[in-house]
Amino acid sequence: MKKVEVVPHDPRWRDSFQAEATHIAAALGAHLIAIHHIGSTAIPGIHAKPVIDLLMEVDDIEAIDQRSSAMEAIGYEVMGEFGMPGRRYFRKDDQHGTRTHQVHAFQAGSAEVVRHLAFRDYMIAHPADAQRYSDLKRKLAEEYPWDMDGYVDGKDGFIKEIDRRAAEWRASSAG
Repeated sequence: MKKVEVVPHDPRWRDSFQAEATHIAAALGAHLIAIHHIGSTAIPGIHAKPVIDLLMEVDDIEAIDQRSSAMEAIGYEVMGEFGMPGRRYFRKDDQHGTRTHQVHAFQAGSAEVVRHLAFRDYMIAHPADAQRYSDLKRKLAEEYPWDMDGYVDGKDGFIKEIDRRAAEWRASSAG
């Protein structure tokens, strides 16, 4: 069991995302439409688990299954849908067994793509809410240092509230 760790924002996370996105684009080829940095490491100034989350938009989610060996070749474990229908999930650990990257692939334009990008963009545009999220994550990491499920469950209500606000904000910004 690994300790739940959240650390201050590290500006090198952006570079890590860019480097990994380049490797993934080469591995997936023409099926990749876009790749985005999501999750807390994409939100400046907040504490995060030091794991880079990447969101891939692909033209054919089932075709990604045929590229699994290419993802394995760049160090990823292929996890399939991993509890979320329509997603393809890949994870990468360093030589010490510490998770460094997670890739979430969805069909381009899916509701999950819209939700993840709206959450990230809302948090960047609303630093007070981002700071509340950072504070919550630090508190939960202290409260549940050896219980990832407790940590994740503790964030659930806040994330759902921000998802709702982000959807409203995105809708009002689009019009």
